[in-house]
Amino acid sequence: MEIVPVTASHLVMSGDLNHHGTLFAGQCALWFVEAGLMAASRLVPARNVVCVNVHGFTFTRPVALGEMVVFAAKVVLTGRSSMIAHIAATAGGGGQVVSGFVTFVNVDEEGRPAPHGAVVEATTPVDVALRDRAAALRR
Repeated sequence: MEIVPVTASHLVMSGDLNHHGTLFAGQCALWFVEAGLMAASRLVPARNVVCVNVHGFTFTRPVALGEMVVFAAKVVLTGRSSMIAHIAATAGGGGQVVSGFVTFVNVDEEGRPAPHGAVVEATTPVDVALRDRAAALRR
């Protein structure tokens, strides 16, 4: 299957702020993982997917009250039971504010890793580079 991005948008409201008056990293992390789960659920049912690792969740600038944060997530690498999604978020005028990877695992009814059978194919230079970065996370 071709790599297809999923987008999710969130308006930063007062309840999302930290003590500095900018987006609380914990709230952003929730949205970040949620966007990755949306991408993974295009391949397998969301009820079977669990998050096992967040890699390189890195902010490039603070996000202010009232800014719209748009998350673009796509699964760039699949294994036997795992999937690694790359998530990048932009805000305001389109500048990137956070990026990183999330590893998900497909589980059975007892919560044990189970094969998912999903395969993604990187066809663009950007997706090939992201796939290679994701593969390095597994080493």
